[in-house]
Amino acid sequence: MSLKRFFLIIFALLGFSACKVSKVATSSTSGQPQDTVVTKIDSSAILPKPIYVTVKGDTLESLDSVVEINVQRLIKDTLSFVGVGDIMMGTNYPNEHYLPPNQGKSLLEEAAELLKDADVTFGNLEGVILNEGGTPKYCKNPKVCYLFRSPEYMVSNLKAVGFDVVSLANNHAGDFGDEGRRNTMRILDSLSIQHAGQEAKPYATFMIEGMKYGFAAFAPNTGTISINDIPRAKAIIAHLDSISDVVIASFHGGAEGSKHQHVTRETEIFYGENRGNVYEFAHELIDSGADIIFGHGPHVSRAVEVYKQRFIAYSLGNFCTYARFNLKGDNGLAPLIKVFTNSKGEFLYGRISPFVQKGAGWPVHDPDNRVIERIRQLTTEDFPESVISIDDGGFIRYIVR
Repeated sequence: MSLKRFFLIIFALLGFSACKVSKVATSSTSGQPQDTVVTKIDSSAILPKPIYVTVKGDTLESLDSVVEINVQRLIKDTLSFVGVGDIMMGTNYPNEHYLPPNQGKSLLEEAAELLKDADVTFGNLEGVILNEGGTPKYCKNPKVCYLFRSPEYMVSNLKAVGFDVVSLANNHAGDFGDEGRRNTMRILDSLSIQHAGQEAKPYATFMIEGMKYGFAAFAPNTGTISINDIPRAKAIIAHLDSISDVVIASFHGGAEGSKHQHVTRETEIFYGENRGNVYEFAHELIDSGADIIFGHGPHVSRAVEVYKQRFIAYSLGNFCTYARFNLKGDNGLAPLIKVFTNSKGEFLYGRISPFVQKGAGWPVHDPDNRVIERIRQLTTEDFPESVISIDDGGFIRYIVR
C-alpha cells in the first residue's frame, strides 16, 4: 500500500464522526459481533479505545511512526426500546383452520411503523415454529390447554416489521417437545432474530449500532430458565451486565386473566403452578444489573414502574394472538410501549401506544385509548409511591416534585 493511499484511508476514517449509524444486528452467546456493517456514524458518539497502526518508510512497511486512528466502538447517548406482549400468529395444530389468510403477512401491518421505529424491538413468542411433526405435550385438562405450532414462514412476518429479539421463556415453548424447541431456535437464528429463555440458550448478546445488548428471559415452565430460581437469574443478569452496555430482561409470570391485573407483590399461584413473585423478581434483576424489563404472561396489561431509574412493564398482555385466545374486554387490549433511556439504560421517558386486537386477533389502533387509561389506573393503584406519571396521550414521564 502506498503512503498516499494510507493517508486517504486515515482521513476517511477520521471523517466518520460527521455521519450517523445505520441499524445492523449480530448475535453470539460469546458476545462477539458477526458481519456488522457500519454505513453511518452518529456525531454525538463517544469514541474510546483508539486503534494503533504502525507505519514504516514511505509505504506501510517502511515508515517509522505510529498513527492513532479514532475509529472506535460507538456509544449512543439516547436509546429506544419497543416492547409488546404475546405473539402467536396462527397454528396449524390441531388443524389449519387456525391459520390466517395470506400467510399472516397483514397481521402486524397497522403497528409496523411503530415496531420498526426503535433501536431494539421485543416481543414474547408463544408456541413453536414448526411446519409439522413434533411431540405434542400431554394435557391433563384439554379445556384449559392449548398447543401452538406456527409454520416457519410466520417468522418472516416478525422480521419484516423490525423485531430484533423475542422471548422463548413461556408455557408454550415446549408444546411440541425438543424438536419444536430446536426448530424454533434454528429458524430465528436463520433470520438473525435474537432469542433467549430456553435451557439450551439462557441468554443472548448482540450488537446494534455499536451498542452491545444483553438479553435474558425467565418463566416457571419446564425447559425454561426458572423465574423461581432467583439466585441463578441474578447470576445470569450480573454476567450480562459485566459484558454489555444495556441489559434487557423478560419474564413470563403471574396469574392469568382479567381477575389478575394487579401486581400483588406476593407469590402468585395459578392452576397449581408457582408463577413467581413478579415484583420481587423484577427488583432483584435490576439490583443485579438489568436496565429494562418487559413482563408478560397474564394475558392482560399490568402496571408499569420505574425502580432505581430502570423501567419495568409488569405485563404487556396480548399483542397479536390469532384464533386461539380469549380477547374479550381487557384481554383484547394490546399496548405497545416505547421506552427511551440513556446509554447506561437509565429511564428518560416513554410512551404507550394504544392498540386493541380485532377479529380473530391482530392489533389495530384504538382511538379510545383504553389501554392507556387501564395502565395508568393500575399504576396509580399498585404503585402509589410511583415516581412517574402517565398522561392522556400515553406519555410516561418523571413526576416533577
